[in-house]
Amino acid sequence: MVARAQDRSFRSLSGLERTASTSRVLNLAAVANQNAGDPEYEAAPFFKASSLNGAVIIKHRLRADEQYIFEQAKRISTKVIIPFERTDLGLGGRSLFVGQRGWQELLYQLRGDQDEEARDIALLEALDELPSLDPFLLREHLKRRDFRIANCYFAISPADLDRMQRFVSGEISKLVELAYGRSSSGANANISKLVSLLLSGQDDTRLEPLRLTLGLEGENFREGIFSWKGFLYYKWVLNSLWPELRDVIAELTEIKVVGPRDNELLNQVKDVGARVNQAILGQVRKVRVTLQVYDDAFAELTQAGNPMAFRNFLLKSPEMFITLGERTGMVSHIASFWRYRFPKGRPLKVELDELFDILQDFHTGLGDDEDKAKAENALVDTTSSETLGRALI
Repeated sequence: MVARAQDRSFRSLSGLERTASTSRVLNLAAVANQNAGDPEYEAAPFFKASSLNGAVIIKHRLRADEQYIFEQAKRISTKVIIPFERTDLGLGGRSLFVGQRGWQELLYQLRGDQDEEARDIALLEALDELPSLDPFLLREHLKRRDFRIANCYFAISPADLDRMQRFVSGEISKLVELAYGRSSSGANANISKLVSLLLSGQDDTRLEPLRLTLGLEGENFREGIFSWKGFLYYKWVLNSLWPELRDVIAELTEIKVVGPRDNELLNQVKDVGARVNQAILGQVRKVRVTLQVYDDAFAELTQAGNPMAFRNFLLKSPEMFITLGERTGMVSHIASFWRYRFPKGRPLKVELDELFDILQDFHTGLGDDEDKAKAENALVDTTSSETLGRALI
């Protein structure tokens, strides 16, 4: 019997051709194809080396057999893939991980261009500092590192920016009253001013009342403000993301398997699917718990008049922000990948082994070690998508 050929382009490099920025992927090849000839793109490229400026950057969850190439164990690494041909990613490419042993020597070989090599290395290290490649946070992080990069690399729609601005305005209105004083004529103007300053990513003396209210100095203030912005961003993302995750969970129970069936593999798919549902809920619960730490500290500041609680939160927030970003990125990847693979309005049909691969990939990306997973499963009942929905509403 001849083995059945399968089209897995959605899982290969070629499947990224139409994708620009997501929480896990920054596709510079796609940006290059879409913006060739644009003056801003030409004047402020992401990387200075043309080979890197057509790369695909991925936040990659390291497997056990990949840990040996690093000096210290880590969960997430930044993978750089330089395609053989940026207009046809299906041809594959060469890759390295930022921070692996000898990575700068490998980069030197792949980069080709020697001009401004230090700048490109510093930029890759800055990317590696972030837990995900969410366009908003990526843009703000690189601004803080003084990298001048064209806006076309950060695929944030004006509508999303407007929605986030409104969300942040609602979140911080009480803080504005505390830091800047309340006046019936100027309250809205103060809120709008502070939101614009926070989202601008620029140091500004007009934030001085806020700094004094929080009792922070220098780098602690800057790092705390950035992480606070990250918390607000991820809170907004989770509010927007949950309906999409709920659709994924529902569609997992509705999807139709077509083609050859194997009962043993079918049982494995059911088992992994249940584990994926459990893991999604587990990660979302962890994100909510972390965000609640922020909400409690912020309430202490704005309702109880205790700035020390929020100050202490901001001092600890950079470390918490990394974990929050990893967990939010995990579930965001699932929602975006599932919708990419199964667009709305098209039949929910898939071959059994392909579905198994997708679910295995989700489970690997979501899962912690087995002991932690068992502990979470003991707390969470996810016997149906309805149960999942009730738990998070």
